[in-house]
Amino acid sequence: MSKRDYYEVLGLQKGAAADEIKKAYRSKAKELHPDRNADNPKAEDQFKEANEAYEVLKDADKKAAYDRYGHAAFEGGMGGGGRPGGFGGGQGQGDFASAFSDVFDDLFGDFMGGQRGGGRQRASRGADLRYNLRVTLEDAYAGMQKTIQVPTSVQCGSCSGSGAEGGAEPTTCPTCSGMGKVRATQGFFTVERTCPTCSGLGQTIKNPCKECSGAGRVQKERALSVNIPKGVETGTRIRLAGEGEAGLRGGPPGDLYIFIEVAQHELFEREGVHLHCRVPVSMTVAALGGNIEVPTIDGGRSRVAIPGGSQSGRQMRLRSKGMPALRGAGQGDMFIELAVETPVNLTSKQKDLLREFEELSEDNNPESKSFFKSVKGFWDSMKG
Repeated sequence: MSKRDYYEVLGLQKGAAADEIKKAYRSKAKELHPDRNADNPKAEDQFKEANEAYEVLKDADKKAAYDRYGHAAFEGGMGGGGRPGGFGGGQGQGDFASAFSDVFDDLFGDFMGGQRGGGRQRASRGADLRYNLRVTLEDAYAGMQKTIQVPTSVQCGSCSGSGAEGGAEPTTCPTCSGMGKVRATQGFFTVERTCPTCSGLGQTIKNPCKECSGAGRVQKERALSVNIPKGVETGTRIRLAGEGEAGLRGGPPGDLYIFIEVAQHELFEREGVHLHCRVPVSMTVAALGGNIEVPTIDGGRSRVAIPGGSQSGRQMRLRSKGMPALRGAGQGDMFIELAVETPVNLTSKQKDLLREFEELSEDNNPESKSFFKSVKGFWDSMKG
């Protein structure tokens, strides 16, 4: 059975450039890999065919010979006449693995955490940290400067973060040659894993620092001053750059993220920048009208005029008495909801006066009069 044209195998036009060849091979390798085609018995042969084509076309000399002579350039006994005879016949298992290895990092590097061509960094960035901070509604209104204690990893003072005793420089790992990873080839499979000697760092330390055991950092509680701006609410996130965990072996530190939780208030209920407050008023003030004083979030008091005839549930607005807008201009409002109180523990005289008042105020309760009239009509219809 004759071999297919290598360009055709990779879906390319003859004479394609090196970057086009590599891109086409990557696509074919993903499409035809046996692990992704367990139900296709032809996938393995097609996968090998694509690798054989790439092994030839990726090499400038082999590609030039193939472009001129086709498959005959790699068949035995072709010396003389200017024709190439030194490329050998067919592609062995080693060449197959080499072809796949060339694009292994591109195909799977994101999953393995590898770095193509340049090895691994000597130091790694520290982790980001989260700190939950609970504040009062008054603190959220006024803003504040607060000192917090954060348990974290800081750079080791004895070795200055290098991890080596006396600040000596680490040496290149002999197992992975500083790559931080090792690769094993079995057939057409290439498996990459973290170097067991250096744990992926690419370097080893002959004499680890006694204080940090070679990590370059130690555990410590740090005191940090945090500016809480006006108007924060539950879920607000404050980022402190470089205040997270120290990097491994002198690497840059991570960031600290402070998540704000505003505690519930006994008087005020928050809704965005607005505040709501339920205010009790006496029956006589609700009926006759009058002035009351209500507390505000800034610690002061505001005088509110209650119109005569006010009912429970009536809302009144106090402008600009709410919460300040976070990172913006303006301030919310405060809404008070009236709760008319029914008097309790009445004396005999008070009860008599209320009964007299009820007799005199039948026409002053239109809703009540209408309701009981409807009830009477309902019962009369039921009896009929």
